[in-house]
Amino acid sequence: MSKLRAELESDRERRRFGTGWLSGTAAVILAVIGFGTVLCLRYPDLLTVPDARAFYNVGVVRAALHLVLISAFALGAVSIVLRESKVLGFSAMALVLAAAILGGSRAQESANIETDVYFGLDWFLLNLILTGIIFVPLERLFRLRDQPIFRVEWREDLFYFFVSSLLVQGLTYLSMAPSMAILKHADAWSTLRAWVASQPVIVQFFEIMFFTDLVQYWMHRAFHRVSFLWHFHAVHHSAQSMDWIAGSRMHFFEIIVLRGLTIIPTYALGFSEPAMYAYIFFVYLFSTFVHSNLRWTFGPFSTWFVTPRFHHWHHGIEREAIDVNFAVHFPILDRIFGTYYLPPDGKWPSGYGIKGPMPKGFLRQFLYPFTRRS
Repeated sequence: MSKLRAELESDRERRRFGTGWLSGTAAVILAVIGFGTVLCLRYPDLLTVPDARAFYNVGVVRAALHLVLISAFALGAVSIVLRESKVLGFSAMALVLAAAILGGSRAQESANIETDVYFGLDWFLLNLILTGIIFVPLERLFRLRDQPIFRVEWREDLFYFFVSSLLVQGLTYLSMAPSMAILKHADAWSTLRAWVASQPVIVQFFEIMFFTDLVQYWMHRAFHRVSFLWHFHAVHHSAQSMDWIAGSRMHFFEIIVLRGLTIIPTYALGFSEPAMYAYIFFVYLFSTFVHSNLRWTFGPFSTWFVTPRFHHWHHGIEREAIDVNFAVHFPILDRIFGTYYLPPDGKWPSGYGIKGPMPKGFLRQFLYPFTRRS
C-alpha cells in the first residue's frame, strides 16, 4: 500500500502526460468503483441503502459495470507499458481480477441476508462518482491553489468520506431522533404545518435554507466558543488543504449534533417532501462546493450568499479569520451578529488548519476530544 500511495502522490514531473500516471490512476479509481459495485450486487441487503434500491436499474448498472471493469483493465495495461513503476497498473488489474472472480458484471446475490442493519457502500460509490465528476475537473481548470488531487492528508479525508457514507444508517437514525420525538406532538400545530406545506415549493425551499441556517449558525458558533465542543469541531478545522473532499473530515459527534438540531425546523414546521428533498440534494452539493479549491469570488453575489471565499476565511489561519463566518447559506446572519469577515480586496487566506497539535489518523482524531490535555 505504501508503494501505491507513493505512486499516487508522485511529483509533477512523474505525473506528466505520457508517463503512465494518468492511465494508472484512472485505472485504480475505476477498478475500486467496479470492485465495490460487484460487492453491492452480491450482498445488496447488507451493502446498499434500502430506500435507494428501488431506483436502481440493475440492467443499466451491469452494463456500466462491464464497461468500467474493461476500461480499468485496459488503462492498467497501458500504465504498465508506459510507466517504470508497475504498481498502479498491476493494482488496478488485480482488483479487476478479484471483481471478475466474484462474478463481474454478471455477479448474482450470494445469499439472502435478512438483517435490519446495512452499510451504505452504494452511497459511498455514488457520492464519490458524482462529486468527483463535478468537482475534480472544476478544480483542475479553475483552481485557487496549485495542489495535486492527491494532496497532503488526502487519505485521511477520503477515509472520513468512506466511513460516513458506510455508516449512513446509524448516522441518519441518531440525527433524526430529536425531530422524530418532536413530531409525536405535532398535532398541536397541525394547522400551521398544513399551511407551510401548501406554499409553493420554491418558497418552502428558501424558508428551509433560512431556518436551518439560523439554527446552524448558533450551533456552529457554540462549537467554536465552548471548549468541550471545540475539541470535536477542531477535527474538521485541522484540514490543512481545502478542496472538494476536505469538508468530509468531521467527527461523528459533531455530525449527529449538527444534523440532529438543524433539521428540527424542517420536520417540525411540516415542509413538503419535494421541498425537503430538493434542499437535501442542494446542501449535499453546496457543502462540497464551499470547501472546494476554486478561485471564483462571485462578485456582488457573495454579499448575499455564502461562497467558497467566505467559507475559506472561516478555515483560515490568519488572526482575523478566528471565529468568523459561521453562516452556511446567508452571510447576513454574520453581519447581524457581528461575526462577518470578508476583505474587500479579493484576498484569500494564506493557509488553513488549527493552532496546536492534532493527532494523525481517523481513530486518533476520533478519540482526541476524549483525551486529557495538560
